[in-house]
Amino acid sequence: MAETDRQLARRLEQVIMDLLERRAATASICPSDAAREAYEGDDEGWRALMEPTRRAAWRLVAAGKAEITQSGRPVTETEAHGPIRIRRTR
Repeated sequence: MAETDRQLARRLEQVIMDLLERRAATASICPSDAAREAYEGDDEGWRALMEPTRRAAWRLVAAGKAEITQSGRPVTETEAHGPIRIRRTR
């Protein structure tokens, strides 16, 4: 049975939180870390999960569970341009 968009969104949020839990409290992850972890193949298909992973990260920010950073500084979704990192809320 195919995964729905909602199921994928929740799974990506959980993957992000699981990865953050396995790292030091001060560590951050790249969205590609979560996309690779969530992807069930061994090819480049994880790339298709990059945008859904970024959206999942922003939902976690809105819920107060994570922060998105650039150059080590928290940014808002409107401020963010280019590569981002995800970390636990401080």
